[in-house]
Order: sequence, then C-alpha cells, then structure tokens
Amino acid sequence: MSLQNNQPFDSNISREIKSIFDQNMLDDLKRFLNKRQCLNTANLYLIYLFHLVQSAGILTTSFAAGSNNQNLIWIGVALNILASLINVYEKTNNTILKKLMNDIKSIREGTYVDEGEMVETAKKDEEKDEEKDLKEPLLSKPQKKYQSFNKSIEEGEHVKE
Repeated sequence: MSLQNNQPFDSNISREIKSIFDQNMLDDLKRFLNKRQCLNTANLYLIYLFHLVQSAGILTTSFAAGSNNQNLIWIGVALNILASLINVYEKTNNTILKKLMNDIKSIREGTYVDEGEMVETAKKDEEKDEEKDLKEPLLSKPQKKYQSFNKSIEEGEHVKE
C-alpha cells in the first residue's frame, strides 16, 4: 500500500520540478532576449559615437599639427584614446551578445544549462592548476591531503581501521 501512495507523490514531485525548470528556462529566455535588445541598441549608439569621436580626434590632431599647436595636438590624442575606449566597450558588448545568442540557441535545442559561467570558471581553474603543475618540477610538488570526517590523511599514508 505504501508503494501505491508513494508513486503519485513521486510523480507530483517530478511534475513540480519539471515545471520549475521549465519556468526558469522561460524566464532566462525572456531575460536573454531583453538583454540582447538593450545591447544591440547600446552598440548602435556606441558605433556612431566611436566614429564621431574618432573623426573629431583625427581632425583636431591634423589641424593642430598644421598650425603647430602643442596643446591642441594632445586634445586630439585624448579624443582618439576616448574613441578607442568606446570601441573596446562595443567589442565587449559584441562578445556578450554572442554568448547570449549561444544560450538562446541552447534553450531552443533543449541543451541549456543554467549558470554556464560557473562551469566555465571551474574549467579555467582546472586549466590553471594543470599549467601550474607543468611549470613546477615533480619533486617540489607538495603532497596532497585528503580530508575525512575524523582526520586528515597524507597521500601515500595507509589508513588503519
């Protein structure tokens, strides 16, 4: 009798969990689409601003060089630096847009994993550890310690029970 009572309970839990995941995926999709729209609009303004500031910097520097005005040359250089920073922001937004598009595609395909950055961060940490291991000589590596509930065990040490 308990088996029959558990079965509907388990299916209710499964349906509730599936509903939560589906709602989360739908919320993420809406958020990603909204972010893409905002970033596309921002990039449009950044592109126009970049070209405007870059042109002003080039014209200012050219005019200052022709009139031999040192202060105006530095203003032109500063405008070109500002244009470069605007371009960096635009490129950063493009990178974010590509990542959002990949997340949208994975939601559509059903392969979306929430919080993909957490997995990528863990992979990067593992790659850094591997690079560090390759740079250090084998004999200088510290021994690994394994933690258990009641004591720590050094690598190579045998446990007596």
